[in-house]
Amino acid sequence: MHDKMKSVTTGDLIRAYFDAFNRNDPEALLATLADDVVHDINEGGVEVGVDAFRRFKAHMDTCYREQIVDLVVFENGNRGAAEFNVEGSYIQTDSGLPPATGQRYFIPATAFFTVEEGKFSRVTSYYNLRNWIAAVSPGSPDDVE
Repeated sequence: MHDKMKSVTTGDLIRAYFDAFNRNDPEALLATLADDVVHDINEGGVEVGVDAFRRFKAHMDTCYREQIVDLVVFENGNRGAAEFNVEGSYIQTDSGLPPATGQRYFIPATAFFTVEEGKFSRVTSYYNLRNWIAAVSPGSPDDVE
């Protein structure tokens, strides 16, 4: 089993992470993470550990229904990145954000990963929060028809 883990590339692990995400299989997604994973949250703080990531993912699943599309994976040894679009629905109001009414959105995003011993030791996600808010706020000054 240990040899099998070594044969998994960073790109394979990134694809497995997003495949689990798109299947709405949080346990398979969490299985890609090291116990002490460092999670850099977009325009937020830093959380450490699988349990913190589990709570984050459960919260996200409560407020949003998302699919990752147009995934492009880059890898260089134990580091990797992904560029993709997020196609989603905002289904429950998230603290400090506009009210949710089922608004649909489509936004570009990226994620960066570091792998140690066959699992992610770091996950960092980026997207433009201002553009997301504009997408879910009809009539916003940034809302372009």
